Amino acid sequence: MTKEDPGSPPAGEEEKKPLIEYPTVYTFKVMGLQDAGFSEHVRELFKRLMGTDISPDSIREQPSSKGKYLSLSVSVYLLSEEHRRSIYEALYKDERVVHYL
Repeated sequence: MTKEDPGSPPAGEEEKKPLIEYPTVYTFKVMGLQDAGFSEHVRELFKRLMGTDISPDSIREQPSSKGKYLSLSVSVYLLSEEHRRSIYEALYKDERVVHYL
């Protein structure tokens, strides 16, 4: 019989490492109907969620093949998992966002 360190996980259980280590730069994909204001709407949404302006080179636009939708890749600096989840929650609630990853 061996004596285990009381601070270590029980035998056979490895300590799980987080999938994302913070702080980190994280890229959100946000899709919506391509209209005159969708890109600016997403920029303003992230400005509100991040508490600061989003640099133009932090957003990449990709229209769909038929031009009906616009996909935006938005790269931001996150400090915590809670912040990442709060952004996903805001994207879920936004009526103009059709899909997000």
